[in-house]
Amino acid sequence: MVKHSQLFLDGLFHPKKLAGYRMLSIGKVIQYVFILTTLVTIFYYIQYITGVSNENSFDIEGFTQYVKEIQWLLYPFALFILFLTTTTIFLIQISIFALVGTGLLKVMKKRGEYRHMWRSSALAITWPALLSILFPFLPIHNLIGTLLGILVTILLLIIAATKYPKLPVK
Repeated sequence: MVKHSQLFLDGLFHPKKLAGYRMLSIGKVIQYVFILTTLVTIFYYIQYITGVSNENSFDIEGFTQYVKEIQWLLYPFALFILFLTTTTIFLIQISIFALVGTGLLKVMKKRGEYRHMWRSSALAITWPALLSILFPFLPIHNLIGTLLGILVTILLLIIAATKYPKLPVK
């Protein structure tokens, strides 16, 4: 049985193994996605609590006082909403990348299904997820960071697709 730490390392350093993980159970892959989502959410939450962000924020005296009064309620609610939105975004990204990857398989004349590419895509978003944690600390515009994440994921999917089996000759 493959450990989540092995999936994490292979998602980072061994893109050719992503094709081999297409046969993993969907439960194991979804567990990995939730662990990755939890990791990213924790870092986003720490940034939220500490106020570290690369975006401009407004500072209104009355609003600031109100937030200080309800902080005990705001932080758990923010954590829940942050986890929910991060999970939704990751699952949508994985699904879109799986669709793109399925197109790549057809163009490369490789055998595979959407469900196989979904598993490979779930592991391929490891780098973009980790980079999204670092972007607030770097002087990089959000659009450039997003495009970089998309390019890295598609590159990893191309590498993984080369290891999928070829379509049988008719």
